[in-house]
Amino acid sequence: MSQQLSSPENPIISRRTLLKLFGVGTVFGVTGYTRFTKPKPAVFGQDTLNLPRLLNQKKSVVVVGAGLAGLACAYELSQRGFEVTLLEKSPQLGGKIASWKVEAAGETFLMEHGFHGFFPQYYNLNGLVAELGIQDNFQSLNYYSLVYRDKYKPEVFRPSSSSFPWNIVDLAVASPNRFKWGINLTKLKHLQVFQAIGGFEREQIYRNLDNLSVADWVEVDFPQGLYDLYFLPFAKSSLNAPDVMSVAELLQFFHFYFFGNPEGLAFNGTVDDMGTSLVQPIARSIKSKGNQIITSATVSEIQAKEGIIDSVSYYVGDNTNNVPFWVTRNPIVSDSDNASSWEYYGAADNVYAVFNGSKKAVSLTCTHQGCTVKMSEDGKFHCPCHGAMFDADGKVLKGPAQRNLATFDIVSSQEQDLQLAAVNPKESLAKTIKADYYVFATDVPGVQQLFKRINGDVNASYKQKIEELAVADPFAVCRFWFDRDFLWGHSNFTSLSGYKLTDSITLYHRIQTQFIDWATRTGGSVIELHAYCYKEKEFPTQEALLTTFEQELYEIVPELKQAKVLHRELVNQKNFSGYPPNSYVDRPETNTSIGNLIFAGDWVKMPFPCGLMERAVSSGVLAANEILYREGLQRRTILTVMPEGLLQI
Repeated sequence: MSQQLSSPENPIISRRTLLKLFGVGTVFGVTGYTRFTKPKPAVFGQDTLNLPRLLNQKKSVVVVGAGLAGLACAYELSQRGFEVTLLEKSPQLGGKIASWKVEAAGETFLMEHGFHGFFPQYYNLNGLVAELGIQDNFQSLNYYSLVYRDKYKPEVFRPSSSSFPWNIVDLAVASPNRFKWGINLTKLKHLQVFQAIGGFEREQIYRNLDNLSVADWVEVDFPQGLYDLYFLPFAKSSLNAPDVMSVAELLQFFHFYFFGNPEGLAFNGTVDDMGTSLVQPIARSIKSKGNQIITSATVSEIQAKEGIIDSVSYYVGDNTNNVPFWVTRNPIVSDSDNASSWEYYGAADNVYAVFNGSKKAVSLTCTHQGCTVKMSEDGKFHCPCHGAMFDADGKVLKGPAQRNLATFDIVSSQEQDLQLAAVNPKESLAKTIKADYYVFATDVPGVQQLFKRINGDVNASYKQKIEELAVADPFAVCRFWFDRDFLWGHSNFTSLSGYKLTDSITLYHRIQTQFIDWATRTGGSVIELHAYCYKEKEFPTQEALLTTFEQELYEIVPELKQAKVLHRELVNQKNFSGYPPNSYVDRPETNTSIGNLIFAGDWVKMPFPCGLMERAVSSGVLAANEILYREGLQRRTILTVMPEGLLQI
């Protein structure tokens, strides 16, 4: 206990004095045992009665959306005897952790939306992994680094069994930047910061701090080093930028990942891609119980009667009929130097492109997941989300899209309007499902589209709540294949801070089997850069993203300047849930007043601390538990970190 801590603003102080200054001296005796005894996870909402686990009558559920939330919900209900139909708009399951095939360096690989870490406090997700018996699909990355562009030395985070306040003490002792934290505990604001992060109480925190953005909160009298070293990089890893993220949400995030978590910050990665390692095993288990999973399924209508959902209609694949429709010219859309050769019509997710003088229009709705494709300088339409490519006529040149863009004849024109009709009408036969329960488990854009397709009488307040849900700034991933390897002195997944675009680097040729094998055979390397929440105005095109990613990669790894780029893949998506100031109160909860409709997804208001993949899985389990509860069945036990901090006033 002789290690000391000092700062240019503070005299050298002992650990004991540090604890007192942090305001935790009064709880020292209560928390002292955590130095030697690992705290157990907290239990949320466990049933006290011994109830039946399996249904004894026929009940059906339709789950819309096969990301982690929908998969977790469908899995749990399928194990309990429910007839489950899982609908997914994409050809691939998994949502933000889906995988798809790409051609690179003359071979076929499985690509995904970027590296995902599986933390030890992902109790509900890890419990699912254990039940499926797929623990061998994951491997420990042992530790991870946070590397700063300038001013600070790299931080290294390793597994720990100490909870707050000992983890803070350990961090201070181990940090090479401890003298740059900028903490002056004689300042009221600094003390308030530590009380807020160490005294997390969900309702109080959201009541007092949900009205502030992180950027506004730290603008006045905040420890600058603490912000640079921890708050900024970890805030961005929530995929929400500080200027549009609620302080309360950030504190919830910090509590879950550090201050209320005794597990440390090291984590596991998948041995193979996410689809192979996690998504497909869950899907196989759901199907093994005789349930249906339908991909490329677009919901066309949701019928409501007497305040409940009566049915859902959907079609699979293309659905273009011969009924003409009108679209208005859109003067705003402009993608590249080629844009002057094209005119655009429609808006939002229904935009159509017409080449000058042409009698045909091309729908810009990607046939993969419905993103709007953009004309690039190479004269081809590129999907900014997952990298699909189409020629100027809409023909698929590169996946993961499997179908051509829809094309339309120009039937008539009137000033700024065009009347279009499908070139090759194809009306898929819509299928209608009736079920006892319906779970909407899509992302935010998806659930907003679902509510637009509801016909009939439902609670109008929910429509308003869904419309007001926010989407975070876009995130982008660029994966590079090089012809050579390089020396790297940090972790195989490393967070980065201080760069204009790049927030992390992953060395896939050292962690995933398919890339390890390729690198062993070729001597090459596969590196991924991730931008968690960039500003579209700063990077309006794919070219801007690719150029900046490559420039920053050569700064991060100078050796690669001499290497040959064999291939690049860009994934660029804007569908992660936003948590802006003043959004908590009206955020929809799992249960709704629409009798048989349940919500799941990382946009749902959660009653306990959680984040990222664990938030999605936990929301899916909450949705399943609501249905189990209504049917008188034993609910699944839900675990979380210590729900409240120790420094509450």
